[in-house]
Amino acid sequence: MQKTLSERDLAVIWHPYTQMQTAPAPVGIVGGAGAVLTDEQGREHIDATSSWWVNIHGHAHPYITRRLTEQAAVLHHSIFAGYTHEPAVALAERLLPVLPGSQARVFYSDNGSTAVEVALKMTIQYWQNKGLPAGGSSPSTTPTTAIRSAP
Repeated sequence: MQKTLSERDLAVIWHPYTQMQTAPAPVGIVGGAGAVLTDEQGREHIDATSSWWVNIHGHAHPYITRRLTEQAAVLHHSIFAGYTHEPAVALAERLLPVLPGSQARVFYSDNGSTAVEVALKMTIQYWQNKGLPAGGSSPSTTPTTAIRSAP
């Protein structure tokens, strides 16, 4: 007998925010359209969290699917350290005129924690470039306390 997706999952995946010894088997999802997910038994589930807030336009959105397909035919991914590509430059050129203040450059990040970490590092570097200490000289100074104590 063939195992279900849920059974196969339990044998090989450790899920985030889950007590694996007491959690029920995960629901095996095999498709989605709009705000609805379909499980391996054909039951429909409303995806009220947009799959952790990343599918705000719904699953299998025709426009997004078309644009992803077009881009994948040209380039899936390129490292951004020392390289660039047209979609990144074009988006930055569109963003800068509508950002507040006198923004000169765009920094791309794949998640919030990395964005905050880089913002802290940029701030520290800014003050160091000005010749000012970005905080105490103690080895226990954290980026947060260094930012707080900057002039």
